[in-house]
Amino acid sequence: MWLNDEQIRDSAIRAHREALVNSFPRHIVIDGLFNEAKLDELMKILQEAHYWKTQKHTYSALYANRDQWQSASTDERFVRRDVWQAETASPAIKSPDLAQDFLSFLRGDEFMSLLSQIFKVSITDMNVADPKINTNYFRLGADDFVKQHADDSPGRKVCMLLYLNKEWDTNAGGELVFIGEDKESTSIPPLYNRCVLFDPSSKGSEHWVASLNTKHSDTYRYNVTSWYWSE
Repeated sequence: MWLNDEQIRDSAIRAHREALVNSFPRHIVIDGLFNEAKLDELMKILQEAHYWKTQKHTYSALYANRDQWQSASTDERFVRRDVWQAETASPAIKSPDLAQDFLSFLRGDEFMSLLSQIFKVSITDMNVADPKINTNYFRLGADDFVKQHADDSPGRKVCMLLYLNKEWDTNAGGELVFIGEDKESTSIPPLYNRCVLFDPSSKGSEHWVASLNTKHSDTYRYNVTSWYWSE
């Protein structure tokens, strides 16, 4: 239901794997991996303002509280963005079952099997204490940021980013930027139904998000982020 059959045929998986092996850092970009009609339905939910809550990280503390944030220097602050909170929905609003279903799908056997085939590693939540917190929706506005960082937690094998920005203006910013090698960075625009998969332990995979252009201050950059471990 969620995947585009054309992108998961055996021939397509072989092409994805080959692209991964020949990339630096180890990453692939797959456009149209998911069923676009289903993503269109999903975006109707994600555009409801009451589902979102500001999230702040510093390099010394994840989920920094107000005091931690205020005392941290500008250089110490590395993430400010909105995170999706299903429990904040008003009872008068249609239940966000579709949004929850998609997050569950991304942590289900079918999708993790696909990742295992592409990366040739066994992806599983067998030893993950709380899988649900590792897959969620995020959005960035013009005042938000994700600065340079690495996602190479022990045992983490795959990071997935799926962009949900329909008719994205190429001048709006918001590109994913891998540090790369010898200052040869790799920049990937956050286009609709574009999936980026990468090995967070591969050289050059440190990354950040380019700032949004203030001329597009009414624009949000939406994405799903998901992290995966091996056995």
